[in-house]
Amino acid sequence: MTKPMAPGGPTAHVDHFAADNLPPKSTWPEIDYSRLPELAALSNRINCATELLDLGAAAHPDRRAVFNNEISWSYGDLLARANQIAHVLVDDLGIRPGNRVMLRSGNNPMYAACWFAVMKAGAIAVATMPLLRARELSYMADFTQVSVALCDGKLGEEMERARAASKCLEDIVYFHAPGPGGLEQRMADKSTSFENIDTAADDICLIAFTSGTTGQPKGCLHFHRDLMAVCLTSSGRIIKPGPDDVFAGTPPLAFTYGLGGILLFPMAAGAAVLLLESYTPDSLIDAINRHKITVLFTAPTMYRTITPLVAEAPLPTLRICNSAGEALPKPTWDDWHAATGLEIHDGIGATEMLHTFVAGTGHNIRPGATGLTIPGFEAKVLDAEGNEAPRGEVGRLAVRGPTGCRYMANRERQAGYVVGGWNLTGDSYIRDEDGYFWYQARTDDMIISAGYNISGPEIEVVLLEHPAVADCAVIASPDPQRGQVVKACIVLRDPEQAGPELVSALQDHVKATIAPYKYPREVEFIDELPRTATGKVQRFALRRREMAGESDNTDLADD
Repeated sequence: MTKPMAPGGPTAHVDHFAADNLPPKSTWPEIDYSRLPELAALSNRINCATELLDLGAAAHPDRRAVFNNEISWSYGDLLARANQIAHVLVDDLGIRPGNRVMLRSGNNPMYAACWFAVMKAGAIAVATMPLLRARELSYMADFTQVSVALCDGKLGEEMERARAASKCLEDIVYFHAPGPGGLEQRMADKSTSFENIDTAADDICLIAFTSGTTGQPKGCLHFHRDLMAVCLTSSGRIIKPGPDDVFAGTPPLAFTYGLGGILLFPMAAGAAVLLLESYTPDSLIDAINRHKITVLFTAPTMYRTITPLVAEAPLPTLRICNSAGEALPKPTWDDWHAATGLEIHDGIGATEMLHTFVAGTGHNIRPGATGLTIPGFEAKVLDAEGNEAPRGEVGRLAVRGPTGCRYMANRERQAGYVVGGWNLTGDSYIRDEDGYFWYQARTDDMIISAGYNISGPEIEVVLLEHPAVADCAVIASPDPQRGQVVKACIVLRDPEQAGPELVSALQDHVKATIAPYKYPREVEFIDELPRTATGKVQRFALRRREMAGESDNTDLADD
């Protein structure tokens, strides 16, 4: 039996809209804080801004906290600015505990200050990706009933369109926008002290939206306690950072992988973090070396892209390399390790779980495997009947621990994600005899061809080993005889190589490496793969185009 979630005491929220839209408790996953002493010791009264920023600033006010290429703020500096912004929210904009505040910005120090200010005020952050458009923003604003937004001035055009389309969004305060009404001007005469709201540990502080790969994005509700829990598990038991570490990463802070990896985790360790809004492969390497980065968070695509560049620009300060967001192919791991001597810490997480729950670390890294269950969590693979599958057999990944899925106002999706107290992530996995989890595919990405269950990502790994392939995605293509056949959508390093001879060479390469029935019977060369704002390959978009018969430049195998 799991330990029941400890009550957090009376809520500090006076606006109960978010709490009223939690799913019924009977549909929540089982939450367990008993597996680690540090989780069990969490208080029933937590404001994560107090834990991560105020206490850090009290202990080491002059230590560098957040910086970019232009500015560098100490923990004391960041605290002062967050306090001033909290006063703007409360005194000028009327924010009360439990109100939602939309945040819209690329990664930069002001975003960090705004995020902590929302926490301090006892409000709920509704973070949005910088690439979202007015239609998406207005949907999120109305779904969460946001009336106030803090937004980077250069993203104002879509924000204003969203306000015009929204029924709820009223006040937008822009930063990096000098002049009357801008956040910097409003902050100027505010006190640098602020009394944080004494929130309950299970007061909601974050509504994180999924990337919306199927239908409208879903809002996931997370508590102050959840944010502290992932600092203790996904970071404390895997990265094990210290105050001398310097973090950097490419995921947006609106993405929970980025929020944890390049804000929560460094703050919890008293470390520093570089916050830049965008990177090219060259600029990422330059940033790592210029700022002596020690801990990196990025996606497999970026590791694959920068690997050939590190021969000319070694990365001597880097010690921890984290990967998540999509499966890490073994060739990518192998090539990076050969080029740098560094091991990539792969991991799987979910917006619903807030951060990672299976990962590889230290001597326990097994290239090609996602890793082992992170201490504090429990995971298993389920068969079609919902029983634990035998080791070595494909099934659905199920996980539970100190965090879990709570969809906002979506009972149907809640019932599909949480079954019997377990979170079903939608991923197909194999667990080997040693307990390692090996990714197979998203559940809806499994290809069933002539009775065979085929993992698209397994074929992608093999194709990426071929020197002609820069990137690829494998999907199912409808077939009247087999039901489905394997199709590979391939981005070439040299597009001029495209043609029937290369198709045959790639098919032969797959046949020679894994079971021949898994080879791609169809191959399409494309310029780039469609991706979400968080970098995940949109296989559903490729499948949709395939179903609509819109593919082109497709070579068929001689069967």
